[in-house]
Amino acid sequence: MPDDAAGRAAAIAAPPLPRGAVPAGLIGLLLLAAVLVGIAFAGPSYRFLSVAVSTGIVAIALYGLAVLFGQAGILSVGHAGLIGVGAYTAAIIAGRYGLGFWPALPIAAVVTALVAGVLGLPALRVSGHHYVIITFAFCALLTIVLTNGGSFTGAAAGLDVGPIGSLFGIRLDRLRNTYLLVVAVLLLAMLATHLIANSRYGRTLRSIRENELLARAIGINTAWHKIGAFMVSGVFAGIAGVLQAYYLRHISPTLYGAFPSVYLALMVMLGGPRLLYGPFAGAVIVNFLPEILDMDPVDARIAYGVGLVAVILLLPGGVMAGFAALARRARAVVR
Repeated sequence: MPDDAAGRAAAIAAPPLPRGAVPAGLIGLLLLAAVLVGIAFAGPSYRFLSVAVSTGIVAIALYGLAVLFGQAGILSVGHAGLIGVGAYTAAIIAGRYGLGFWPALPIAAVVTALVAGVLGLPALRVSGHHYVIITFAFCALLTIVLTNGGSFTGAAAGLDVGPIGSLFGIRLDRLRNTYLLVVAVLLLAMLATHLIANSRYGRTLRSIRENELLARAIGINTAWHKIGAFMVSGVFAGIAGVLQAYYLRHISPTLYGAFPSVYLALMVMLGGPRLLYGPFAGAVIVNFLPEILDMDPVDARIAYGVGLVAVILLLPGGVMAGFAALARRARAVVR
């Protein structure tokens, strides 16, 4: 994209954050890092750490979906399928070629990004609920392919995955160390999302989200940037898939079907796709709290539905956007 087009994109994009927002965001990230790391050494139960690990992995994928939906304005319900691409890539290259966790991580990220780019091609011609249906169908098709993949994909039984192994003498397959690894990757995902949102590229994506026709009229290659947004989100999903595969030690097609993807979309909409802590909040609300509170699965689904309707009607920007609005009003009252 020419520099002059990129500059003009800022004029039709959502207003960039003020100068003080970047350090404030980084300070908040450091505080969150301190809290999350401190949890590991506060003596939590095995169940608490297990749920926290799975929630962190989900949140990593949600930050990729936040780039796609929050910045570019493209809603996909195919992200569980992309997580599955990353997970199965890691499992297959580990089982067939003997490659461990660390080589699998970049390979799976690249493969998933390419698949995400292909998945994004229909978005160049269709949008809205039409594209949502396409991504829903992608997950259903992926489940069929994995189930009928024979020994290559493990068929319906799935594939076993070995332990993560050690790094600098630290056994990462131990639960606390796995938790700290997931926290580190989650914080990197949050930082990457923050940098993307406040970069020229992020402003270009927002210009496409706000007015694609105008963005195209001023010289922005909207098709290229849409595909790019899909590939970026695919990197996040692929990394989450590798972490999930090595954490669970066994994966199967049912983990990556259409309905898990719907839950991912629900999480990012509940938390708020346009704010730094929105995807994290969505993962905690939907994935973490029901497990810790021992909610009945049926009750939890009813609560999800009621919560989503309430957010759409009352807080269209998500829960974190509502909190941010309350904080602004409180500051205004104090002043």
